[in-house]
Amino acid sequence: MNIPFIKLGALVMFLGVLLGSFGAHYLRSKLSAYHLEVFKTGVLYQMLHGLGLFVVAWLLTQTGDPKIVYAGIFFLAGILLFSGSLYILSVTQIKWLGAITPLGGLSFLLGWLLILLSKP
Repeated sequence: MNIPFIKLGALVMFLGVLLGSFGAHYLRSKLSAYHLEVFKTGVLYQMLHGLGLFVVAWLLTQTGDPKIVYAGIFFLAGILLFSGSLYILSVTQIKWLGAITPLGGLSFLLGWLLILLSKP
């Protein structure tokens, strides 16, 4: 599988900066303090796992272990599920979306676990 993790990492980081700025400048006056913190948590985890995608890209140059590819896929899924659900939850305040968030957290954990278990 030839997934361009460097490009995906750059896109995730670009969007993270954009969303962080949007939250800080526009949403600050629109959301409660609690919902703004929820939004910020989504941005934080998106940025951290955007960096994780760069780690995946680098590790793929070091090893051919397919676990690394799957780690990147789990990071992407986690960003969509975890951060995405927090963004939508904070803006819409639809509470059942909080049930999706742990699936994203699990995706992040699986991604890191796969890196841990990969061949050096």
